[in-house]
Formats: sequence, C-alpha cells, structure tokens
Amino acid sequence: MNIQDSELNFLTLWAEIMQVLIIALLVISVLSVVIYWIRYNSKKSMKAKFDLASNSEIKVLRFSQFMIAVAIFCLVNIQQEEIVIRTPFPWFIIRAFMGVCFGTLYGYIAHLIFTYYYPGKIRARLDKLRYTPRINPKTGNKMKLLSEEEEDVYLDEGMQAEENVFSVDYDVWIDEASGDTHIEKYKGHLNAHECDNCGFQTLRLIKEEVAEEATEFWDGSVNQEYNCSYCGRVKRKTIALTFKVKENASDTARLISNPLANNKEVEAVKIEIFSNKGDTKMFNFQNVEQAQKFLEEFDFEKIED
Repeated sequence: MNIQDSELNFLTLWAEIMQVLIIALLVISVLSVVIYWIRYNSKKSMKAKFDLASNSEIKVLRFSQFMIAVAIFCLVNIQQEEIVIRTPFPWFIIRAFMGVCFGTLYGYIAHLIFTYYYPGKIRARLDKLRYTPRINPKTGNKMKLLSEEEEDVYLDEGMQAEENVFSVDYDVWIDEASGDTHIEKYKGHLNAHECDNCGFQTLRLIKEEVAEEATEFWDGSVNQEYNCSYCGRVKRKTIALTFKVKENASDTARLISNPLANNKEVEAVKIEIFSNKGDTKMFNFQNVEQAQKFLEEFDFEKIED
C-alpha cells in the first residue's frame, strides 16, 4: 500500500522537528545545570552558597530532568519509521502514546528522587555549609558558633522576637581573640510574615473568621487578624472564599486527598471543615503529614462530642 505524498511529507517534517527538539532539550537540560554550578562555585561565602543551594538546587535539577523526559518523548517518536510509513495513522498514534508513557515514567522517577531522596542528600551538604567554622576576614582567626543561650547577648530585641516565633534562626559567630562577631540569618521552622511597621518577620495570624460563606453562586470572604509579637502592630485583611463543599456531598468527597502531600515547601496546614448542619471546625497542623493523618481518622461526631 503506497502512502500519499502529503502523509509522507508530514512524517518527514515530524521526524525533523523531533530531532531538533531532542538536541534543544538536552542542551537546555545540560546548560541549566552547568549555569547553576557556575553560580554556586562563584559564591565566595558559605552563607551565599547555602542560600543558593537551599532555594534553587532542587528546582534546577528537577527542571533539567523534566527537559530530559520531554526529550525521551521526542526520541521515541522517531523510532520504527518504516513501520509508521507503511501504516501511518495507527502506528503514529501508538508511537506517540508510547513516547508519553516513557517520558512520564522517567519524569515520575525523577520526581520521586528529588522529592524523597535528594532533600536528605542536600541537607548534609547544607549543614556542612552552615556549621563549618567561619574565618574572620580581619584577623584570619577561626570563629566560634555560639549556642542559643549565648547568642541572645548579640541579638537585638527584634531578632530575638523573630527567633521566639521560629520564623527566623540566627547564627552568631565570634572571634574569641578579637571579639569580632558575624551574624547570619536563616529561615526558621514556622511561617511568619514581615511586619510592615518594624520590618521583622514576626507578624503571625492570630484570628480568622468567616465573614460571608461562599456558595456555588458567589464568593464569600474571610476576615484575618495578624499581630506582630515585637512591635505590637495589628493588621487586618479580608480574603476571598471561592469554594464550598455542597451539603449533599459524600463523606469521601469532603475528605478529599490532600493536594499538598508531596509539596516539601509547605510549612503549616490549616483545615476548615463544614458539616451539613452548618457547623464549622478549624484545625491547625505543623506539617502535611499531621494533617493527612488527621483526615484519615476524622469523625465530625466525635469532634462535636
């Protein structure tokens, strides 16, 4: 069976496009990693390397592997060209489907690696960057890292307030010979906002209430109140509510799986549950795992009792 010229031209063009994309995607993948490591190694201080690695390394490597996954899709789509030419339509679709399968499989494996394995590996390097003794640029002496109790003497009240709400963690290094100190700022364990009055990250959510419930026809709103533990600033704002579970929804639909389960950047989780009686319950959790366990064991009647 002879193939029409138009179909043959299309397959030829398709193969050429796939070949160009494979090269382009691989180049982008390699360049993204090379540029990152050039930036990393160009940083002079360990703190600068720590900040770059903690904020960007996993993102860059994940992006690089995504480019390779797409390149795999393209590579599969230039295989078995003779079979595709003989029966273009069915085999073209099958080949494209196989490309999606292989590309997705590679991307999923890369996702698992950079979600569960690599964070532990990079944590060891980040700890080394953070806790390797600093060198005093003035004297050349090694500096000592002070303990949490010792460092408070060198932190002002605002810095101490940030540490007290766990939004920021300060490391204080001291040259015991000269008395020179060096203070480094790191992200803390809990989330807090920067106060627009004093500038410290000590603004925490202390109160939240539904002003108007959302329905399937219009949005609702929630009033939030924040308080700064350092300067006492009180800030209020209103945010929109754009979703409400229907009253006739099943329990399974209400306890839908947590979409944040694999997001390692989530630092706190707040869950608000509506009952079909109009009651609401608000729960706060320090991490996704706690929230997921709560949802698995949740019983509204037990909570009410």
